Amino acid sequence: MEAIWAFIQQHIDIFYIVILSIFLGIEVISRVPSVLHTPLMSGANAIHGVVIIGAIIVMGKAEPGNYVALILGFLAVILGTLNVVGGFVVTDRMLEMFKQKKK
Repeated sequence: MEAIWAFIQQHIDIFYIVILSIFLGIEVISRVPSVLHTPLMSGANAIHGVVIIGAIIVMGKAEPGNYVALILGFLAVILGTLNVVGGFVVTDRMLEMFKQKKK
């Protein structure tokens, strides 16, 4: 428990940034009109591929005994991939709405 508390004290500025970015993200997203929310989110999900690349780099540079980095990198790859695929699925469904239906 002391190691966790020491880690938090050493990286307190990062925790402040994360907390402030959470509040900023909630504020920005709550102001987006409903009509624009789906296209913006599907595009943002597709951009999430940067996280996949970063996670692969982290996993490649991690030491073999650093299980925390390897597990977090693996989870980031899995969740990032799901997010990218979800963004493409939502975009495809949106584009289907604008196609003419066959009689």
